[in-house]
Amino acid sequence: MINFAKLFKRNGSSKFRPKVPEGQRFYVIGDIHGRCDLLDELILAIEEDDAQVGQAETTIIFLGDLVDRGPESARVIETARQWGKRRKVRYLAGNHEEMFLQSFEDKEMLRHFLKHGGRETVLSYGIKKKRYNELSLKELQQELHELVPKKHRKFLGAMEDIILAGDYAFAHAGINPKRAIDDQQQSDLRWIRDRFLKHREPLTHVVVHGHTIFEDVEHTPYRIGIDTGAFRTGILTALVLEGDQRRIIRASETDGTITTQHAEFR
Repeated sequence: MINFAKLFKRNGSSKFRPKVPEGQRFYVIGDIHGRCDLLDELILAIEEDDAQVGQAETTIIFLGDLVDRGPESARVIETARQWGKRRKVRYLAGNHEEMFLQSFEDKEMLRHFLKHGGRETVLSYGIKKKRYNELSLKELQQELHELVPKKHRKFLGAMEDIILAGDYAFAHAGINPKRAIDDQQQSDLRWIRDRFLKHREPLTHVVVHGHTIFEDVEHTPYRIGIDTGAFRTGILTALVLEGDQRRIIRASETDGTITTQHAEFR
């Protein structure tokens, strides 16, 4: 295993350039939160980019939080699910997928879920606002079993918690820096924040994560945060990794028009 303590300088600069395995290309998509309009355009941009830049074994990784807050969670789930039938796509579970799934059986979790963007997810499955407002919590929980297709619940339930590729680790929220990469707890991978974000010592892998919104891609020698707040900012970001090279593809909405941009990232 790489000794990052020797490879990274104390001042944060690095002689070491992390790599993904040779011959592989990764497109890593940050938190979508129901913005399927942005995802549609980003998928087109990724497909075009992948076709143009040469042969590679390509993997798409969703970093989690496909659902909640934005208006089209149901369509995001179906779009992501269908894309995985056409090419190699891997899906990480975020804390919002966890809340959504637990809401089917746990009434208190349903209450929590609805307060944190779940209302928009429920409405995206076609229930009218008037009926939604009339239902008690217990009635809404019963309604969820009819509203949400079983294939969507199965899809969300099969999501992964961590993916490793070369010198990179991919996790929704981050990792517990006090635990080995192969000894992480699910709760940390989906929910951790300050203990990970404030960590300044070397890690065994560069961790690519979402969960915490940044105005732009946030990076240190040990982590890269690519949640650019799609539901709030209208910007959905994908990180492209190949060899030791890194690039960014963004789908951005301005005045109702969505465009895509490509940028180098060091």
